[in-house]
Amino acid sequence: MNTSDVLIIGAGVVGCAAAYYLRKNGVSVTVLESDMIGNGGSSRNGGGVRISGRDPRELGICAYGVKNIWPTLSEELGIDVEYRQKGYLVCGYDDSHKRLIKDRINTAAKFGIKMELKEEEEIRSLYPYVSEHVTCAGWTPSDGVANPLKTTLGYYIRARENGARFITGEKVLCIEKIKGRARKVITESGNVYEAESIILACGYGGRKILNSVGIEVLMQKKLEEVIVTEPAPRLFDHMIGGMSGFYGQQTEHGSFVLGSSCGRETYLFNKSNTVSTYSAPSFICDSIGVDIPALKKLKVIRTWSGWIDRSYDAVPIIGNIEEVPGLFVSIASSGHGFGPGPAVGFILSELAQGRPSPVDISKLHYDRFDYVKYQDRYFVSDVGGSFS
Repeated sequence: MNTSDVLIIGAGVVGCAAAYYLRKNGVSVTVLESDMIGNGGSSRNGGGVRISGRDPRELGICAYGVKNIWPTLSEELGIDVEYRQKGYLVCGYDDSHKRLIKDRINTAAKFGIKMELKEEEEIRSLYPYVSEHVTCAGWTPSDGVANPLKTTLGYYIRARENGARFITGEKVLCIEKIKGRARKVITESGNVYEAESIILACGYGGRKILNSVGIEVLMQKKLEEVIVTEPAPRLFDHMIGGMSGFYGQQTEHGSFVLGSSCGRETYLFNKSNTVSTYSAPSFICDSIGVDIPALKKLKVIRTWSGWIDRSYDAVPIIGNIEEVPGLFVSIASSGHGFGPGPAVGFILSELAQGRPSPVDISKLHYDRFDYVKYQDRYFVSDVGGSFS
C-alpha cells in the first residue's frame, strides 16, 4: 500500500537522516529516490563539517549539529562515520583576506563560536607545511570533517532496519494537493503515493517539483569537482581551504580529497550526468600546490564531480511552505549541505510531526527573495540557470 505518515522525496543525507529520526518516533516513512541512495551531493563532497564562514542565517543549524549530533553519531548509527573535530584552517593571501577573516571572527563571536586570526609568524610555527604565499589564516577549532558516504549510508541502513521503506529508481514528477494540503506524489512510472506530510530534499530536481504546486525558487545548478590523491604520510588532521577557492582534507587512509570549481563548468548544464572536466583538476592542483608545496609531487589517482544546487544568495532553503500545508523542504544547499545535513534531517522530522524546530530557521524560508527585484538578473530554464 502506497500510504504512510510521511513521504520523503530524495535519499541523500538529509532524506535518510529525516527517515531515521522519524522511525525513532514510530512514524511510518516512505522514501522515494530517482537514482541510487546518496548518489547526489551527499556522496560527492569534501566532507567538511564546519561552522566557520557560514552565513549568519544558517549558523544556528550548523552549531546545533556540531554540538548535539556529530559527536555521538558513529555510536548512534553503529558505523564509523570518521568524524574528526580537529579544526579548519582557511588560508588568506593579502589584507583584503585578513579583513574578511576578521569579519567572520566577529560574526562567529555573536553566536558564541570561537574563531582566531593567525598571522605570518604564528602560521609558520603552527602549520609549517603552509607556504610563504599564505600571509593570514582563520582557524576554527570546533570545525571538523567526516566521511560523506559512510554518514549517508549509515542513516539509510539504520532507518531501513527500523522500518523505513526506500524505493529507488522512482522519479517524482509532481505533488498534488487535496483540500489545499500536500497529500499525493505522482511518479514517472505512474505510481501514486499518499502521506500526511511530504518532505522534499532532492537537490535541484526539487525546483520543478515545487513548480507543480505553484512555488518557484531562485536556484541553479553548478558543477563542483574533486580530486583524490595517492595515500601519503600524515600531514594534518584538520580541514583546510584557501581564499583561492580550494578546500579539502587528508582522509583516514592518507589520500587527500581536494575540491573546487574553476568557473568554466557552465557549458555542462545541458548534460544530465556529472562528468569531470579538464579545467577544474588543473585549477585545484595549481591552487593547492601554491599553498601546500609538499603536495605538488603527489599523484592524482581519480577525479569526480557533482552538481551543486545553489540558491541566489548561496544560502539553503529550509522549512515549511506556508502556501502548501504539509510540505517541508530542504533544497539549494549551495555546496555546503553535508555538514549541517544530519541537523537539517532532524529539524525536518520534527516539523513533519508538528513540532517546532530546535533552532531559528525563519530566515531560511523560500520566499525571502524579492522576485521582482531579481527577475532581470535571473535566467530560468529546466536544466540550469545562471546568475548575472
